[in-house]
Amino acid sequence: MSERITLEVVDGIAYATLNRPDKMNSLDFPLIEALASVPAKIAKDKSIRVVILKGAGKAFSTGIDFATFKDTKKTLTSFAKLPTQTTNLFQKCSWQWRELPVPVLAVTHGHCYGGGIQIALAADFRFTTPDCKFAVMEGRWGLIPDMTGSVTLRELLPMDLAKRLTMTAEVFNGVKAKEYGLVTEVSDDPMASAEALAKELIQRSPDALAATKKLFHQTWTESPRSAFWTETVLQARLLTGKNHRIARSAGAKKEPPTWVTRTLD
Repeated sequence: MSERITLEVVDGIAYATLNRPDKMNSLDFPLIEALASVPAKIAKDKSIRVVILKGAGKAFSTGIDFATFKDTKKTLTSFAKLPTQTTNLFQKCSWQWRELPVPVLAVTHGHCYGGGIQIALAADFRFTTPDCKFAVMEGRWGLIPDMTGSVTLRELLPMDLAKRLTMTAEVFNGVKAKEYGLVTEVSDDPMASAEALAKELIQRSPDALAATKKLFHQTWTESPRSAFWTETVLQARLLTGKNHRIARSAGAKKEPPTWVTRTLD
């Protein structure tokens, strides 16, 4: 069995590639387990500044490969979680990418269905081709999105549209996905667009990028009182950090900053 996710780091950018191209990166247990575990490896490597998540072959991912889920006991066990845990295995394979303290850019092509779209939605940004086909495909199988889509869809869509896409399992292309607000940018070369943003992000403080993710993820649905407290705590950490001092010194000298390793997780 080939390695389900390959990881290559080039100049601070980690290319994480779903690697089941013969099955259009449909999700079997080994790929789900890899999606859940690889982010922890990335988080430990503080030389990594940005992640680009993509699929090998003809598609990003066509979602769950039902033919491989013949072990009912294992499947049901994977839905279980301890009371102290936020995610089960199926949710973890998406949410772990969301929780990374570095920007994650998903690049989609071909098909992005079901579990595949939920993994892409867990990224901070999504780049796609115009003809990439998207669908919240669970509705076709009499199911609901259960790999964190209940959170990521609501952040990007009005409720009636989220319901419609889920209930109908409508298939739509990259242009429509941009119109709906599900993707960041549509182009014939989404990898080039993602790499351009990645190189821009690398110029910024790694601590500020990590704090920005925390700021918006933690405050998006909070009350103003709670959100403002989160702002204050995060800003205090940045103000007392070395990278802020580097930014101020570089700005005064009109020189590009040379950042130190990220301290925020």
